[in-house]
Amino acid sequence: MKALVVGGAGFIGCHLCEALLKEMEVVCVDNFSGTARGPVSRLEGKAGFTLCQADASVQKELDRVFGAEAPDQVFHLAANSDIRRSASDPEIEYRNTYTTTFRVLSCMRRYHVKRLFFASTSAVYGDKRGVVLTEETAMLSPISYYGAAKLGSEALIHAFSYMDELEALIFRFPNVTGPGLTHGVIFDFIHKLQKDPGHLQILGDGRQTKPYLYVTDLISAITGQMKAVKPGVSLYNVGARGSTSVKRIADLVCEEMGLWGVEYSYTGGESGWKGDVPGFCYCVDKIRATGWQASLSSDEAVQRTVREYVRGQKQMGTGER
Repeated sequence: MKALVVGGAGFIGCHLCEALLKEMEVVCVDNFSGTARGPVSRLEGKAGFTLCQADASVQKELDRVFGAEAPDQVFHLAANSDIRRSASDPEIEYRNTYTTTFRVLSCMRRYHVKRLFFASTSAVYGDKRGVVLTEETAMLSPISYYGAAKLGSEALIHAFSYMDELEALIFRFPNVTGPGLTHGVIFDFIHKLQKDPGHLQILGDGRQTKPYLYVTDLISAITGQMKAVKPGVSLYNVGARGSTSVKRIADLVCEEMGLWGVEYSYTGGESGWKGDVPGFCYCVDKIRATGWQASLSSDEAVQRTVREYVRGQKQMGTGER
């Protein structure tokens, strides 16, 4: 078996490539536009691993990879990772999130590849506070360009799956955290406090509360469900027990960095930025019924990530004050 991981050099992609490499050949495709080459470079030279630099939004570049590598299955994680930046430029989502999906599906159709994993998001639901979000929730009304591009991608996958008889697995991710984190609230807080240990600016009012999933728990869910994927589209919410507030994350970061009496300031408002959903209630009963569940709760996932990241920074000498 050979897996093609599109967007494989990103935070989640690197972990997925490493896990898949234990069982099959892996071809990692990335354009490195918003991703450092360092994390995935540790896999270069390993038997069965190939790294291809290509832009998945450009058909001829992706055609070249599919033609040369002839994969048996595709894991599509390529998307815009800077959601706040796309709020001022929706073209970013159209190109990096929606167009990459159409290009991947077009190549799968052309080269007769039938198995797909797609990384979607809770953002497809929109702002549904007070509603328990199940996979069958009728009103999918994203409020961000990112969520809209992911929902459009899901629609394309449904159509291609029917027309071309694909076996597609879609996961709607919550916030994912863990070793190798490259962006997000934990990353931002740590770097802000390294620059100014006495003050931390928090976007919104700090009460935004969301579920956080540790990346290795996510990877175990992906690899497990891909082994049992069926014809058509299988769709799952995936997440951990509980949820964690932004204020709680700030407290954990300060504690792990040994900072006491840090002054918090808030930009105000319920959301960190326009298009951000300040909280949601995720139902993950469907995936738990398959036998999978996260080993860490949301709070535990955040706490472990903060501890690992701060220790790693100190070992590199960048976290010392």
